[in-house]
Amino acid sequence: MIKNMEDEFFLPRVIFGDEATFHLSGNVNRHNVRKWGLQNPRVTLKHVRDSPKVNVFCAISLTKVYGPFFFDENTVTGVTSLRMLKIWLVPQMNEDSGEYIFQQDGAPPHWHLNVRRFLNESLPQRWIGRMGNEDLALQFWPPRSPDLTPCDFFLWRFVKDAVYIPPLSTNLNDLRNRITAEVNSVTQDTCHRVWNEFSYRLDVIRAAGGGHTEHL
Repeated sequence: MIKNMEDEFFLPRVIFGDEATFHLSGNVNRHNVRKWGLQNPRVTLKHVRDSPKVNVFCAISLTKVYGPFFFDENTVTGVTSLRMLKIWLVPQMNEDSGEYIFQQDGAPPHWHLNVRRFLNESLPQRWIGRMGNEDLALQFWPPRSPDLTPCDFFLWRFVKDAVYIPPLSTNLNDLRNRITAEVNSVTQDTCHRVWNEFSYRLDVIRAAGGGHTEHL
């Protein structure tokens, strides 16, 4: 990424996408709620089992946020991810610009063969992600990269902090409405600041030799 960013027109073209799971209980299943420390805190966390939840996808560019897109299924799979890309995200990105680059992480739904086949056919050399030898991706993306993309270090944290202010939602419709309102509140100016933060994080990760950086 740092090498590609020597071209000043590269990073403004990138659109980062990711999913998150929001529970009525207040738990958010995302990398950005993990705390990497130098010592084991010996803390036990209690979780509510089988709490009703919604699975959400968003993508963020230099100028806007795409979404939220709510999956009807309880679990995001390669099939549901492919359907979202085909009927919802890619048409929107194509309408906005023909020169974008789409990034996704190495989650199992993104690694699905049909998802990669679709990206190879629709966006040859214009997608970034976990890739096989025959894939036409622009660049490999690590399968585990917590707190590296704007979705992780900014968007889901921003939405979570606003959505889970008491009193909490008591039903999924209200939870979806809260998520939608907060996603829609992200301004273009905020997106620009987030892009500057992304560049800074890459520098920090390089200085850390690719290691965890949240404790720095």
